[in-house]
Amino acid sequence: MADAAAPSFSPGVRGRPARFMVYALLIGFAAFYLTPLVVVVLNSVRTAQDIGATSVIGFPREFAFDNFSRAWGSYCIAQTCAGISPYMWNSFLLVIPATILSTLLGALNGYSIALWRFKGDNWIFGIIILGVFLPEQMKLIPWTLVLRDIGLTNSISGLVMIHVIQGISFTTLFCRNYYVSIPPELLKAARIDGAGFFRIFWRIVLPLSPPILIVTVIWQFTHIWNEFLYGVTFTSGTQQPVTAALIALSVSVSEAPQYGVQSAAVLLAALPTLLVYLFGGKYFLRGLTAGAVK
Repeated sequence: MADAAAPSFSPGVRGRPARFMVYALLIGFAAFYLTPLVVVVLNSVRTAQDIGATSVIGFPREFAFDNFSRAWGSYCIAQTCAGISPYMWNSFLLVIPATILSTLLGALNGYSIALWRFKGDNWIFGIIILGVFLPEQMKLIPWTLVLRDIGLTNSISGLVMIHVIQGISFTTLFCRNYYVSIPPELLKAARIDGAGFFRIFWRIVLPLSPPILIVTVIWQFTHIWNEFLYGVTFTSGTQQPVTAALIALSVSVSEAPQYGVQSAAVLLAALPTLLVYLFGGKYFLRGLTAGAVK
């Protein structure tokens, strides 16, 4: 009878404290990680007088939405008072062709290595993947010599070439690991029907590739847009992408601090990658999951 009267606790009740701790830790880490973004967002709508009278951490006393228009079209960056708009267009002219070309070349490489086995294919794959692990700093001098010799110094075209070649390592890795799951019988049947290398690629492999191509496009777009080392090193003036221009923008802090306009410029520069994350993040995860499961 005593045992029957003893209180019982369900597993759900016992697990609530642990679940609460997990959520508390996750919320704490998220708040810590998002604090810089919150500070930048708040400063982007604060006046210079408000920030100067208090500090860069605080809520706006009055909203200054004109910071965004000034950051886009009139703020001075390196003696050019046109805002960040020219540099944003430079980044688009860089990112779009570099992303498309590196993705297509990576898909073609991955298809060749994964489905058209040949002697030494693993060695070639290893050499290509070596580019993933080489630090960018050790490539600066070789790229300087190459751009000088072919006449692409201080140009968006030079940066496009750099990022296409740099991106082939990543896109080849992604696509090769995805294509190895394609049944070889499918390619044998196509060869029997007379299809060649490129016809199989365009008619069979590419239609099966949207999940991994979405992954590579999102990866390349965000990586190239956010990269600034090559932009700062190989371009100057009006030829720079927006990330390099933001470095020049930060130099003016010591001359005449305009933290509100500068914060607005940072948000405008980050907007494309934020939109890619918001609208393409779930497809990125699906693509990675599809390749892993296969």
